Amino acid sequence: MSATGPTAAARGVPCWVTLMTHDLPAAQDFYAAVLGWRFRPGGLGVEFSIALADRQPVAGIGALLPSWQVAVAWMPYFAVDSADETAARILERGATVAVGPLAVGDGRAAIAADRDGAVFGLWQGQTLSWAVGNGSAPSCLELRTRDAFDAAIFYAEVLGWASKEPGSCDVTYEHDEVMVRDGDQTVAALRGGGVEAAPDPHIRPRWHVYFPVEDIEKVTAAAVAAGGTVTPVTPTTVSTGCQAVIRDPDGGLFTVSTSPDVL
Repeated sequence: MSATGPTAAARGVPCWVTLMTHDLPAAQDFYAAVLGWRFRPGGLGVEFSIALADRQPVAGIGALLPSWQVAVAWMPYFAVDSADETAARILERGATVAVGPLAVGDGRAAIAADRDGAVFGLWQGQTLSWAVGNGSAPSCLELRTRDAFDAAIFYAEVLGWASKEPGSCDVTYEHDEVMVRDGDQTVAALRGGGVEAAPDPHIRPRWHVYFPVEDIEKVTAAAVAAGGTVTPVTPTTVSTGCQAVIRDPDGGLFTVSTSPDVL
């Protein structure tokens, strides 16, 4: 995540996404070939970079430190007033704080996992000019979990969703799905089946990122050529457009979609 920036995101709102990977140069090559991203230093050292599309920040890619016991995955960060207080609330509710909170530039950050094991980040401080659903930033974030309603309670308690305070996210429960909105923009969806089974036995509970693209066939062909895989087929046609699930060579999983309204 960026250490500095021109804005302060509202509390509980997704404010950034980052891929933590084992091989930063290889990841940059893959995403440049597949999504056309360019990269610049992120201000946090040589092991972190910011991806740009049309000169606008899209995401961060960083190298996993040996001491960070987290899997290769795309991970959302949520804006909080206090990383330390939020981390304490996470621990109080039986979840895990894997890294931090620690000072990062002018802010504070932490990496946590919810009670079902889905990994997410906390960020206290200024942010880049970035928002879910804006330009080439992710179209939406989706939590794939075992019990969406229980997850919604957890995140509402630790991030202040549905608190009725100014600027907090609204939450609605619709057809066994929990939708999270920042004003009129849907920024996240929480989806899951029964408590004892994940929605897909091949995918562990996790936050999943959707990136907008114009040409599914071109993107998926480039992903395969660059050493990635497309799961389960390419492309998958849905009512909201075409989508394809891609796994990068290091295991990072994400979805590309031709529709800005993926949910």
